[in-house]
Parts: sequence; structure tokens; C-alpha cells
Amino acid sequence: MREHFDVIVIGMGPGGEVAASRLLSAGKSVAVVERELIGGECAYWACIPSKTVLRPPEAGGQVDRAAGVGGAQMDWPAARDYRDYMARHLDDSAQVDSYADQGALVVKGVARLSVPGVVDVDGRLLGGDHVVIATGSTAVIPPIEGLDEVTVWTNRETYTATDLPARAVVIGGSAVGVETALFLTRFGTAVTLVQRSERLLSREDPRVADLARTALEGAGVQVRAGTTPARARREGPDQVVELDDGTSVRGDVVIMATGRAPRSDGLGLEEVGVSLGEHGEVLIDEHCRAADGIWAVGDVTGVLPFTHVAKYQGRIVADAILGRARPARYDGIPRVVFADPEIAAAGLTQAQADAQGLRTAAAEVDLAASIARPWTFEQDPRGHLGLLADVDRRVLVGAWAVAPQAGEWIHQASLAIRAGIPLDTLLDQVAQFPTYTEGYLAALDALDL
Repeated sequence: MREHFDVIVIGMGPGGEVAASRLLSAGKSVAVVERELIGGECAYWACIPSKTVLRPPEAGGQVDRAAGVGGAQMDWPAARDYRDYMARHLDDSAQVDSYADQGALVVKGVARLSVPGVVDVDGRLLGGDHVVIATGSTAVIPPIEGLDEVTVWTNRETYTATDLPARAVVIGGSAVGVETALFLTRFGTAVTLVQRSERLLSREDPRVADLARTALEGAGVQVRAGTTPARARREGPDQVVELDDGTSVRGDVVIMATGRAPRSDGLGLEEVGVSLGEHGEVLIDEHCRAADGIWAVGDVTGVLPFTHVAKYQGRIVADAILGRARPARYDGIPRVVFADPEIAAAGLTQAQADAQGLRTAAAEVDLAASIARPWTFEQDPRGHLGLLADVDRRVLVGAWAVAPQAGEWIHQASLAIRAGIPLDTLLDQVAQFPTYTEGYLAALDALDL
């Protein structure tokens, strides 16, 4: 006998959790299906554990750079224990009980849409007026010859490791690669980072990449940019990665930070009218609708691979199902790399603005030369802020910052971009003294409009 619900949510990462929680609060009958742990990749193997272990090195660096204090020591066992606490020791029983208490049916297993409106979970049939696909993504392992012969980690092994390797080769210079390299090197691992393109964070402005590389190399990471792994092999205790420039790098582990792919295989999506993109992403409209009665949120959509976007899309879908449909917008979404200093951006890069044919004005300010806060924060102040404005509309369209706590104060630029706040209004803001936020006024004044 088929059980019926208003909504079935497949995948309970952040996007699925937001959608389910909002629909339950609105009185809808909801079934949630999860093949692994409620909370998803972010809670157990990515965002939460990674940011938890990145905090001690950040705090240690702040201690060492602040006047009148020093001698911070890294304590990996203590950091590891707190990481495991934050990742719930890979135990989601409290989350299962919480959703059950809210009235949801919680089903653990592998789901497949057998026909429209029917979800088969390992032989158990669930019917729903609406189905939300929130299955996330999986780490991409590139086809490198010999890779099966060496010790390979993804984010899962890296952020559940009991002991850290003495040496690591990190493949990929994306946000994940940069964060992983910094975390490991600050805890004593000798890290070599290999990046295919000539610069790190290749989706950001070149200046951001330059500052990120300077910070990484200053922390002790050896950066090998503009080269690609050709093959891998084991040589005694060494994992050897041979590069296409004829050189090789060695480590105890090879860590893949080479992107993620939507997890859409095996769901039967195309059989129920859902279209997939060339990378397997679920194609959605402005309301996150994938087909009649079928919705998708998060990494599986391939829109933007960020937890905060998944949560936003969860709100969009819940509102649509509840009769309050509104279009999703992705302009001005913040992008943060939790390095030291933090790397943050929002909106368009210069290349993207040029591709759209916008007439722009750009400005970069050295924060230590412009405002007081960097000097009160650390003895050797660091920090740069860049802004990009649309000359014709006189609004911000892009911003970036490489500076302490940039992930916190980039949201002023994000809001300005999303709301289209006029530059004259931004110039009239009165920021608290001394804060990094004051840097916006210096950068706005430097725009040649």
C-alpha cells in the first residue's frame, strides 16, 4: 500500500532541510528520504568540519600578529576532538528524532522516482503531490593514470582524519584546495598544491588570485601553478605525482580538490520528465521547478555550489509550494574562502562585466593605507578591497576583499549589488570607526566615475 504525502524531500542536506522544515511548519505532510546522514555533506564532511579546523590556525595567526601577545601553539588532538563534536561524530540520530517529532516520516535508503509523484525507496513506495530533489554532489576524481595505485583522499578523508599526514599533495587550486592546503600546513603538514591553470581561484579576478597565492606561500605552501598531473605511482612510502612539465611531487597522501559533480544518477529523473544538463545537473526554472510537481535545490542543480545558495533555494521552493511563488535571483551572492586572511567576493568579476558589455569603473584600495582598523587589528596589517561599478546605472556590480574577517563584511557589497543601492547612497553611509567596513567609503571615493 502506497503512503501519500504533500511533499517528499529526497536528500537532507542544507537545502532539503530548509525546504522540509518550512513545509512542516506550514502544516504540510512531509516525508524525507536520506541515503546517508541527515545534514548532508556540509554538516559531516565539508563546511562544518573544515571551518572548525581552520579556526585554530586563524586564531593562532591573530595571536602572533597582535601587539603584546604571542606564542600560540596548534593542538591537533584538541582541534580534532572539537571537529568530531561539531560533525556529531557522524551520528544523525538526534536529527532523525527531531524531524520525526516535527511530524515528518524519515526514511533511510536509496530513492528513485519510478513514475511521476511516486518515490521508490528500496521497495517502499511513497506518493507525493510534490517531490524536492536535494541530493547534492559528489567529489570528482579526474582520470589520472596510476591513481588507483596511490593513497587518495577527498574532502571526506581529509576532514575525518584521525592523524594528519607529514606530507600532502593537494590537486586543485579552488576554494577547497586553498582551504585544505592552509589547514594542513598550519598543523605541520608539508603541502604542495598543484593547479592546472596559471592562477589559483581561477573564477575570481586575477588580483584576488595573486593575493591568495602570496598568502598561501607565506604560510609555507609550495604552489605549482600552470601544470597538470600526468600520472601517479607509488614508490616505497611515497605517493608520487608526475606532472606534465616533466617534474614530480611527493607526499604521503594525494588530496583531490578537483571539483564536484551533481548527484543525479540512478534517480530516474529523465523518466519522469526532468531534463539534465551536460554535467548531470538538474535543469530548473526561476522557481527551482524541474518538471510538473518536481523541484530541485542545491548542488544537484549546478547553479552555484554553495550551502547558502542551497538554503536560499530551499526557501524558494517552499514558498512556491505554499502558493507564495517568487523568482530566485543569484546576483550578488557572496563567495568566501576561509583562508587567512579571508578571501571574499560578490557579484561580477571584471571579465564577466566585460562579457556583458557593461561600462565599468574599478578601484582597489590598500586598507592599511586607507583606514585605521587594520593597524588596531594586527602589527603587520594586511588587506585589500576592490569594487566594480556600472558607470551608466551608478550601482555596484562586483566586489572582492582579501583581508581579516572579509567573509563577514562582504555582505554590505552583496546587499548593495542585489538591491541596486545607488552609489550616492553608499557614499552617504556612516560606518562605525574603526572597522573594516570603513574601507568601502575609501574604495567608493577611488572609483573614477
